[in-house]
Amino acid sequence: MPLQDETLGIGDLARMTGVPVRTVRFYCDEGIVETTRSSGGHRRFDRAEVERLALVRRLRGLGLGLPSIRQVLAGERSVAEAVSAERAALDVQLAGLAWRRASLRAVEEASPGERAARLELLAAAQDGGAARDALTDFWRRAMVAPVPEAMFADFVHLIVPEPPADPSPRQVVAYAELFALAQDRELIRLLHAMARANAELVADTAGLLHGIGEACTLARPLVQAGEPPAAGPVLDRFVAVHAAARNATDTPAFRHDLLTHVASDRDPRMRRYWRLTAEAAADPASPAASHLWLTDALARSQESACAG
Repeated sequence: MPLQDETLGIGDLARMTGVPVRTVRFYCDEGIVETTRSSGGHRRFDRAEVERLALVRRLRGLGLGLPSIRQVLAGERSVAEAVSAERAALDVQLAGLAWRRASLRAVEEASPGERAARLELLAAAQDGGAARDALTDFWRRAMVAPVPEAMFADFVHLIVPEPPADPSPRQVVAYAELFALAQDRELIRLLHAMARANAELVADTAGLLHGIGEACTLARPLVQAGEPPAAGPVLDRFVAVHAAARNATDTPAFRHDLLTHVASDRDPRMRRYWRLTAEAAADPASPAASHLWLTDALARSQESACAG
């Protein structure tokens, strides 16, 4: 045991670190601060505990909990790692608070006649994270066969918007309406039926999803510019992707059949889904909105061909 004049009493340690004596005792009991006992039974501290306790005080001042601080003191995690984890957790909390605030505003701003319905809608969706999980599950259930997780993640990225970090009332309402659509069992059955029909024809699902993503990217500037859906190079690319995935060629007959194969995308409920994703993301040219533009362009081109 070190000599008493080389160690510090609890009062000295408290004064040197600015930590109250009662808090020092608590840290001792929790094993955060190391201590010995004098022959008289008093707590004594090595001088190295000054810097250790000062670090604890600084980390506590930033809101870190004792489990994280223990990891830092044990060398299991660096200060930077602990602070980064705390910041990430705080981001989640702030996003939840921002969602709640926007939801409350959405109910507050609703007209008396629609307030009850809006309250029910937003309460069912809970928060952005829970709603997104439900939408992801909706699309997973719509699959008729398992797909590689990486492929599914890319697919979800295209059609399920990320919950906004600081949403507007309009965005939380749009996201809540997406959540409500995901509870529609009839819509799931429709998507299942179309997926089964397409599964028999599509030889390259991965290539199809990748190609559709590229076609949506090409359509994005046209959607942003407010161009009406129409035939052209972008639609040609969209059709070519579908043709390649089916080992077919782009012909008038193929385009006529393709319109039937994408019929579920043009169902009123799915059209609403695509529009709501754009509202929820505050992006009028979102991938989903661009995909709707492409399917509408295909339909209009077929109408023109029939009229001709």
